[in-house]
Amino acid sequence: MSKKVIHKANTRGHANHGWLDSHHTFSFAQYYNPERMGFGLLRVLNDDVVAPGMGFGTHPHDNMEIISIPLKGSLAHRDSTGTQEVIRTNEVQIMSAGSGLTHSEYNGSKTDSVNFLQIWVFPKERDINPRYGQKTFKPEDRQNRLQTVVSPEKDGEALWINQDAWFTLGTLKNGFSEEYQLHKAGNGLYAFVIEGEVEIDGEKLGKRDGMGISEADIVKISASGDAELLLMEIPMK
Repeated sequence: MSKKVIHKANTRGHANHGWLDSHHTFSFAQYYNPERMGFGLLRVLNDDVVAPGMGFGTHPHDNMEIISIPLKGSLAHRDSTGTQEVIRTNEVQIMSAGSGLTHSEYNGSKTDSVNFLQIWVFPKERDINPRYGQKTFKPEDRQNRLQTVVSPEKDGEALWINQDAWFTLGTLKNGFSEEYQLHKAGNGLYAFVIEGEVEIDGEKLGKRDGMGISEADIVKISASGDAELLLMEIPMK
């Protein structure tokens, strides 16, 4: 029998700093909930809106896989590996902090806000050499199907992650239905509804709702309206 945990959008932690309006699915910064310290090795899921021309100054990370997914606008990135990039809608960024690096993230526009998801996953191997990856994914390849954007396969179509984790995106039409087969025994699946309404394993979820399912091999997904969905398959330990 599968285990479920549901995090409704209005139960997330919230911090508005003026330049940054952030919702936290899991404990982060000043938001602390001992029952929401992550899902398996998924540690952070932040839904951030950054004002034009503003951003996060240079700060350090180590031994964390950090994934950024812009939903609207563009995000400028700079790090101590020498990487300097702008990440836009339909692109995904992953940074393996490994043995340690510093980076900064800023809104890439002086006129429009940027909304992006920042996700942290504990790594499989510690103290690897820091690395950066970024890729554009065709939006038509996720129309009414699931598009893998992150995987542990180094030479695959998706971005490589230093963990046995798979991230998929879907832009789903009302009536879409599919069974998600987990790739690895012991993994769980965390679903985050970006837009619209879906039903996952019999549970109805709306915009910005999240749900984790563990001890399941197959998870049934259907769209009860047009929807955008992020699925994160994550080791539970």
